[in-house]
Amino acid sequence: MEILKELLKGNRRAAAKLISLVEDDFTQAEIFLKQIYPYTGQAIVIGITGPPGVGKSTITDRLTKNLRKQGTKVGIIAIDPTSPFTGGALLGDRIRMQDLSADPEVFIRSMGTRGFLGGLSKATQATIKILDAMGKEVIFVETVGVGQAEVDIVRVADMVLLITMPGMGDDIQIIKAGIMEIGDVFVVNKADRDGCERLITEIEMMLALKPETKWKPPVLKTIATSGTGIKDVEETIFHYISYLKDSGGLERKRKESTRKEIIDLLREKWGILFNQYIKKDFLEEVITRVIQRKEDPYTVVNRLSDILIKSYKQGEKDYDQ
Repeated sequence: MEILKELLKGNRRAAAKLISLVEDDFTQAEIFLKQIYPYTGQAIVIGITGPPGVGKSTITDRLTKNLRKQGTKVGIIAIDPTSPFTGGALLGDRIRMQDLSADPEVFIRSMGTRGFLGGLSKATQATIKILDAMGKEVIFVETVGVGQAEVDIVRVADMVLLITMPGMGDDIQIIKAGIMEIGDVFVVNKADRDGCERLITEIEMMLALKPETKWKPPVLKTIATSGTGIKDVEETIFHYISYLKDSGGLERKRKESTRKEIIDLLREKWGILFNQYIKKDFLEEVITRVIQRKEDPYTVVNRLSDILIKSYKQGEKDYDQ
């Protein structure tokens, strides 16, 4: 197919069309995703997360410019909050990275969360594969910055850069509220502000409470607006990637990422099957019986689940054959 040939050549228009198809009609997009899969698995995926307003987009912008000076092809997936009016991304990150969009070897895509918790869009993993297949060597996934729920990134990215900054009130409460565990490298941005050293000390104290591992997450300082400390962040990222490759950690992380993707796809597929096999009229009858207190919702769910389980068991036998 022409769109696949163009994608594998690095054509940005082909990538944009395919990502739009992923977002709008995933079932149709699967036809193409199956064909590009053998060409994926080469890119390094870096998650960038942290509370809103800490400078994630500025750091992503600076890291990308540094990588481009070295000839590295970069993809950026910016997960934006979904507009309550249009259902689309608010595109704030794309606006902030506007000057990068002129570079033909940088592909930026803003995606709406579309109501999904975890700081990630449903289509993120498919989009990573599309950018990987088009030849991007490093893919940044910048999450929406929703705090405690923002943990899915750890099962998608090869490594996670967790960014914070001083002066956000109770700094350490922000960090330990669910996302402390996922950082492989910590960055304190806007390090020229008061309270920077105190925040670094608090982070290091919390890291000291974690179980001992061969990799001790470093805590780095940056002033992203001026580029201060960005080179150190870049070097630390690739030092960690080298460590992962040498220790077998990269293979383990990608296995977990694949596990998550399969489970997510199964959940969605089972939802579709439910709608296909549980007839609407039958479901309405069941709902009526529950409202009339002739049945309880828990028994009903178990009975409906049994129908799908029987279908699954039959399908499992067919799959083995």
